[in-house]
Amino acid sequence: MLRALTPMDCAQLHLPAKIGDYTDFYSSIHHATNIGIMFRGKENALMPNWKHIPVGYHGRASSIVVSGTPIHRPCGQMMSDESTSKTPLYGPSGVLDFELEMAFFVGPGNELGKPIPVEKAHEHIFGFVLMNDWSARDIQKWEYVPLGPFLGKNFGTTISPWIVPTEALLPFIETNVDQDPQPLEYLRHSDPFNFDINLEVLLKVNELPRPVTISRSNYKHLYWTAKQQLAHHTISGCNMRPGDLLASGTISGPTPDSFGCMLELSWKGEKPIELGNGVKRSFIQDGDEVILRGCCEKNGIRVGFGSCSGKILPAHPL
Repeated sequence: MLRALTPMDCAQLHLPAKIGDYTDFYSSIHHATNIGIMFRGKENALMPNWKHIPVGYHGRASSIVVSGTPIHRPCGQMMSDESTSKTPLYGPSGVLDFELEMAFFVGPGNELGKPIPVEKAHEHIFGFVLMNDWSARDIQKWEYVPLGPFLGKNFGTTISPWIVPTEALLPFIETNVDQDPQPLEYLRHSDPFNFDINLEVLLKVNELPRPVTISRSNYKHLYWTAKQQLAHHTISGCNMRPGDLLASGTISGPTPDSFGCMLELSWKGEKPIELGNGVKRSFIQDGDEVILRGCCEKNGIRVGFGSCSGKILPAHPL
């Protein structure tokens, strides 16, 4: 019997499913507002469409990796804010970030041309994982207009190895966030599909002996529900397949200690995070490891999501 058992710290974990397609949404109103204030000002923080559709983009499924897989710093084009030249620079990203997210795996799919109604969307949501959507902010800033993220996102996305089934989260269900204005009819659902999932981000750096908690947030802060995300994705007739992965977008809360990325936590790098013993970070450096954790806890019941970790290695030489 003992020969059939492997200690957890010796087990090699793998991706929990073969991921065919991957979509990343932008569903936190706190995150969207903060980013908008940074780059457009408080009066124009949210784009005109943001409260009407679950905004998203199609990501790269091939570079999704399981927790514990190291990620090399990406290289690409970027335009320095200090440069007087109109010619971009090439090199390793100097503004590397994490994004605290969760994602759900599609269970049963749908036929091409047949949308999934929002009232039945939960029947197609198999379960959830933790996600770190690594982001090269300087590369992303130069490339994202007009078609959205490309090289600033496609170099790596980390997920936890354990899928927590939706059914296991039902004891932790929460009321949906109030939406004003009311969305269009195909996105409306009155049944609660929000979850009280405590989320934590830890940063492990070479200068300190132990990881430091830099953020605590919660899944329940999301403005758009997973049901709305799936219903909107398929309203065009897009077909989902088992194993497709749909991510929430950065999960930021209403307070600075609940922001879900370094861009917000350090406010564009203007306010470096104090980690202790004089160590500071504005963005992620080579050798840093980001660890995401998540759990639900209520009335003596605890459901954990495990760990979602990744260490940043130096960029590959060209």
